[in-house]
Amino acid sequence: MKSTLTALLLATSLTTASAAMAANPQVGGADMFENRNIVENAVNSADHTTLVAAVQAADLVETLQGPGPFTVFAPVNAAFEALPAGTVDTLLMPENKAMLQKVLTAHVVAGNLTTAQIAARARASSDGFYHMNAVSGDALSAQVKGRNLYILDESGNASRVTISDVMQSNGVIHVVNSVLVPK
Repeated sequence: MKSTLTALLLATSLTTASAAMAANPQVGGADMFENRNIVENAVNSADHTTLVAAVQAADLVETLQGPGPFTVFAPVNAAFEALPAGTVDTLLMPENKAMLQKVLTAHVVAGNLTTAQIAARARASSDGFYHMNAVSGDALSAQVKGRNLYILDESGNASRVTISDVMQSNGVIHVVNSVLVPK
């Protein structure tokens, strides 16, 4: 009887753990865990190696491991590759650390905003946009077009959210397909 109860409890625990993992999407071929912080999850994503290197070069690791909560619009490697030739190498130079910090913090909003919340606020606004302030001080806007959510930087460049609501212990990540450029 005791072994049957133990087996049942173990099976229930595994099912619950599997359901919890399934609730959070994979990013870059890696499981994302809600009990890990933004940096702990991002380092496992094969699609975010450039972003992780940039966060390290900008000395933002400790900040993004902090309590937050943060909403991060995380560009994939291809987004960085689409920038003009030499841009990433230039930003990663130690003498450009302040500029790199500004670019990266232009992708971060204070709070824990899901795509449903962002989309609802955009739809409810008179201009069809939900306006946010990035940690960098730059303005971001969100707009719903069809079934897609777009994040726009101050220059009007639109980045589509490709994977949404990747929950973290200190916020949420939304994967985006381009780099948001601050003014």
